[in-house]
Parts: sequence; C-alpha cells; structure tokens
Amino acid sequence: MTALDIVQQYYTCFNSRDWDGMLALLDENIRHEVNQGEARIGLERYREFLAHMDVCYDEQLTDMVFFSEPSGRRVACEFVVNGVYKKTDGDLVPARDQPYVLPAGAFLEVANGKIVRVTTYYNLPLWIKLVSA
Repeated sequence: MTALDIVQQYYTCFNSRDWDGMLALLDENIRHEVNQGEARIGLERYREFLAHMDVCYDEQLTDMVFFSEPSGRRVACEFVVNGVYKKTDGDLVPARDQPYVLPAGAFLEVANGKIVRVTTYYNLPLWIKLVSA
C-alpha cells in the first residue's frame, strides 16, 4: 500500500468509527500534533485522545481531498468536519448537542507502512462561534 492508500484507509476508519482500525495504521511512536496544545507521542496517548473525542464529539468528514508529494511519504487532506458537540470538553463552551460544520485539514507522514505523524489544523475561534450560536 502507498502512503496515500494508508491515509485514505485511516480516514475511512474514522468515518466508520473504527478506532481499532485507525490505531492499527499508526506507528507505535506516532507523533500527534494537535491544533491547540503540545504534541502527543505514542499509540497509548493516541488511544486516549480517540476515547476522549468519542465522548465529547460525533464527527463525520466530508469533501475530502487528498494530496501526496513526489516521495510518497507525506499526504495532506483537506476536509469538512460535520459534527455534534455532545459533552463539554474541558474549559470550552458548554455542550448541548450543538451541530457544527467546520473546514479543516491535516498533514500525515508515513514510514514503513505506518502513519508516524498526524498534524491537524482547524479554526478554533470559528468552532467556538459555531457552537455558541
């Protein structure tokens, strides 16, 4: 499988809520660079992140467009997050099952058939505005 195939499978698993399938595509030392905060390193930290997200959010990604670079090691994905904010996440605004539609993107790096880095970007102030309305 190419890096592009692996990343596409990763997002297929995401939309299917197949967390074990997603985790199987990650390197044990995965570097997860989140939009806000410090990077998380390791499969267990990623597993904890997925569990937390599953409690607070219900999301589906649409309008996915994938880009890969010539070496085939890095893949970018632009998408739209269609979500429901189910449970208040930390000190963010209170959750009341608010729906949101938010553009986002991610950069992923693949080595030896596994995803070794996931970097995700989205506009947090826009998300706050959407769920506060």
